[in-house]
Amino acid sequence: MRTSVDATTIGEAWLAIARRILTDGVASSYDGRAIHELLGVAVRVASPDPSDELIERWAPRERRDWMRANFASFERVAELGDADSYATRLFDYAGTGLDQVRGVIERLVADPTSRRASITTLQPLSDTTYVPCVSLLDFFIDGGALNLVAYCHSIDFGTKGFANLEELAGLQRRVADAVGSPVGELTMLVKSAHLYEADLEAIRLVLDERA
Repeated sequence: MRTSVDATTIGEAWLAIARRILTDGVASSYDGRAIHELLGVAVRVASPDPSDELIERWAPRERRDWMRANFASFERVAELGDADSYATRLFDYAGTGLDQVRGVIERLVADPTSRRASITTLQPLSDTTYVPCVSLLDFFIDGGALNLVAYCHSIDFGTKGFANLEELAGLQRRVADAVGSPVGELTMLVKSAHLYEADLEAIRLVLDERA
């Protein structure tokens, strides 16, 4: 990873990486839309609580609700070309009944040292309109705490990244509670961390108010 961002909370992580993109990002494009982008970013959160004061105050509620539905509802996501939701990918993989979250919990309960408690969200046979931004979730216990590493091909830290962090932290807590471990670190490895040019002014206002 070329850039590393360390934060205590998910809200601090969101604003820190947004600021880094504003200061160090380069002009690029994503699906034809202008962006500012950092390639190869590691975002590490020491205490990932899904109930975050900064996100609650500054992040748009409608975007958070949209992502919550994506992780909770088995309905197809119209905005993503009727692609399967994250809920389907996690709890009913490709409509086969495979609950991958239960699988990693069972694996870690049976063997707390396991390094194979992993989830893929990719469904290559059906992902023709959309490739999920968060494609791999890797859970492991270290020092008695349940850690999560998430690989993401692209994350928009202007209008979605805070919601991705919120949902991943919630899923991490769910797994930790089920295996009887405290929550450890949350790490996101992001190939393309970006802000859409159309959202730059809005995120600058948030950062200026927060300063």
